[in-house]
Amino acid sequence: MPSSACCGGGVKIKRPKTVFFCQGCGYKSAKWHGKCPACGEWNLCVEEEVDTGSEPGRFEMHFDELPQPIESITSNDKDRLKTGISEMDRVLGGGIVKGSSVLVGGDPGIGKSTLLLQLLQQLAVGGLKVLYVSGEESARQIKLRGIRVGATSENLYIYVEISLEKILAQIAELAPHVVVIDSIQTIYSRDLTSAPGSVGQVRESSERLILMSKKSGIPIFLIGHVTKDGAIAGPKVLEHMVDAVLYFQGDAGHVFRIIRGVKNRYGPTNEIGVFEMWEHGLREVSNPSQLFLSERPKGAAGSVVVPSMEGTRPILVEVQSLVGESSFGMPRRTTIGVDHNRVSLLAAVLDKVCGLTLANHDIFINVAGGVRLNEPAVDLAIVSSIMSSFLGRPIDEGSVVCGEVGLTGEIRGVGHVESRIKEAARMGFTRCLLPHSSSHETLPAANVEVIHVGNLKALMDHLF
Repeated sequence: MPSSACCGGGVKIKRPKTVFFCQGCGYKSAKWHGKCPACGEWNLCVEEEVDTGSEPGRFEMHFDELPQPIESITSNDKDRLKTGISEMDRVLGGGIVKGSSVLVGGDPGIGKSTLLLQLLQQLAVGGLKVLYVSGEESARQIKLRGIRVGATSENLYIYVEISLEKILAQIAELAPHVVVIDSIQTIYSRDLTSAPGSVGQVRESSERLILMSKKSGIPIFLIGHVTKDGAIAGPKVLEHMVDAVLYFQGDAGHVFRIIRGVKNRYGPTNEIGVFEMWEHGLREVSNPSQLFLSERPKGAAGSVVVPSMEGTRPILVEVQSLVGESSFGMPRRTTIGVDHNRVSLLAAVLDKVCGLTLANHDIFINVAGGVRLNEPAVDLAIVSSIMSSFLGRPIDEGSVVCGEVGLTGEIRGVGHVESRIKEAARMGFTRCLLPHSSSHETLPAANVEVIHVGNLKALMDHLF
């Protein structure tokens, strides 16, 4: 297609140049692709206008540093900024690292802005100057929310703006200790002609904000919108650019919220922090196990407790099952909080190895409290709860189970056994069923009976 055309008077009109970007990996192409040649994902290529580079060097970004031996570089983990919120410090790996960039995503209304506003308030109370930049709310709206959650410190500055150049100028002038951008999809740069929230604008704004953070040492939090699939909207390369990616999760039907670190260059990944949503904002939960087990029914078939590891923290969670004869030709397999395919696989193993005729039974699995469990150690809890519901026999209330189940019915070992048992003992449980392969590990001296099982038949003998 020609880059210019002539109007009636012979004047050439320059048409904007467009290219196609993959929203998944940032791949750039002159033509549209149904399947991205770089990452292989389908239907992620979008067309955007690009600048022809009339001002050379405008996008030039560098740190002006020379190579240096790693031994000469000084670094101290004690330089982290404590947020005053222990659950947030846990997820961040011990506090905020100076010059770091953190991306926070979550569903609309889940509490992302409230959490970071409370975080800034805690830092401001400690004498730090902090800046909250909003492109979605007016200053009066933020003030009303600040009054509700108690964020009224004189060290907390509110700046309503969506122009990237103006934001960078105000950060340089104010020199705050921490900056929050709410949200990155609303920020635009005048150097690009595309609309705010487009792939180019999100990438360009993020790059310049992160560069500013690295050069000045000012930590920056970027709030990101999420898509209907739960992923952060915009190019996937944004998650590669930042130092930490946190997802704020929760259910409108529950008062608690979970912030999970899926990426962290300065701490453990998959760490979680638990909060409760109240009228005056978010309140941290120091004992999540007690929260998740507070409404556990007594003497109910199909209920079992598993000590699950979330990062470095063991949490006791209840897994519930309901097994009943199917009224239709195709039995249902419905799961909430665990992988659907994994449940179907374990049901087939129970049918083959243990002789439980589950092929004509509906199976419903739920993790109480809305928690999502992804580790293989939950397998033993799933099969135990299915056994209990199918047989109509409750599992001893003082028992916890933990282990991975193989296709031949063997029970495989899992990690962090000592931490799991300690958490079970702390919550008053007296019996723990573990894989036989963990029998050689040094277990804590506690009032907990440890039973090692090697297969599903041995598990049934000990449970029932």
